[in-house]
Amino acid sequence: MGDSIMAKVKITGHASGTGVLTVTAPNTSTDRTITLPDATGTLATTSDVVDSFSGLTDTTVSSSDPAINTNPSATGHIWVNKSSGESYVCTDVTSNANVWKNIGEGSGNVIPPYNVDFLVIAGGGGGGGDFGGGGGAGGYRSSWNNETSGGGGSSESALSVTPGTQYTVTVGAGGNGMTSSGSGHTSGSNSVFGSITSLGGGYGDGSGISSAANGGSGGGGETSTGQKGSGTSGQGYAGGDGSSGSALYAGGGGGGASAVGSAGTSSGTPKGGDGGAGRASTITGSSVTRAGGGGGYAGNEANGSTQLGTGGTGGGGNGGRNNTSNSPNLDPTNGSANTGGGGGGASNRSAAYPGGNGGSGVVILRVATADYSGTSTGSPSVSTSGSDTILVFNSSGSYTA
Repeated sequence: MGDSIMAKVKITGHASGTGVLTVTAPNTSTDRTITLPDATGTLATTSDVVDSFSGLTDTTVSSSDPAINTNPSATGHIWVNKSSGESYVCTDVTSNANVWKNIGEGSGNVIPPYNVDFLVIAGGGGGGGDFGGGGGAGGYRSSWNNETSGGGGSSESALSVTPGTQYTVTVGAGGNGMTSSGSGHTSGSNSVFGSITSLGGGYGDGSGISSAANGGSGGGGETSTGQKGSGTSGQGYAGGDGSSGSALYAGGGGGGASAVGSAGTSSGTPKGGDGGAGRASTITGSSVTRAGGGGGYAGNEANGSTQLGTGGTGGGGNGGRNNTSNSPNLDPTNGSANTGGGGGGASNRSAAYPGGNGGSGVVILRVATADYSGTSTGSPSVSTSGSDTILVFNSSGSYTA
């Protein structure tokens, strides 16, 4: 049977244009039928077609792509970006974690949030002066591999990050040691990753101030009980008490991430309290201990047999010893950089022998390499371990998910 003519078709070029309308038959043996509307008029433009989606159920027309926290009513919801021409369908309506699949001409999907493990340690506190206690370690918070946080805290949940969002990374500075009676001492500064904040370690007690400071871990006391600083639950422990009697003096050790600073001993041979021990983590691929408290001062002007308090494992500074005819003066030492260790208590009643400074903190991130964006500021060191990428921030910066 020959072809039948079902209707007349007239194609007319636009009066002011030179464009050509081409109609090509499909490469298939199946017939296709296109029925034009009865009404006269012009064919719809691309924007008209896109805008027509707004009349459909479970469809959104917008000038932007959908966000992860856009919660449609059901799976199958269509989202059309009329600016770019991209279209998406939602296949998972979990609140704030939707999955939008790109079904248009563009590339890529709306990437869902992913988890970043962290170790955030604040700056350690400065050591006290004039019979001073050791500085407390910076607060210690961890989510990696079920490793516990400081102060007896459990391992925290990894931080969920949204792709394309920039997260602040702040590395806290260590506090200053006391430079003279009652002055110059400061606590450590906080360290931050996004919504995670670790508190700076408290400064150690010294002559001229009423007590050591509270902090991530508390500073050690001076020469009597009741002067030590408190730690923060889930971050660190309290400092130890100082002690005095019969011209014998010993400052308490600063608190550490995993232990209270020990008390100073003034009976018999004076001994400064040891700083509380820090905590170990394998987030970088090997075990490293950080956030030890500073050791306390020990001294007796009439007796050279004194023992200084040692810094807690994990970067705590040693306490000082008084200068006598039998024992040379030993200055306190600073907390180690990027450990959050507390500074040692001062060794002499002189501005020439200040308390030790606290060590700066550190922020370490661990993310699945498949999710890693590769975008950061602050020049963190970047390495890999297994299927993960590790960023170590020794100075402040940012990470863009």
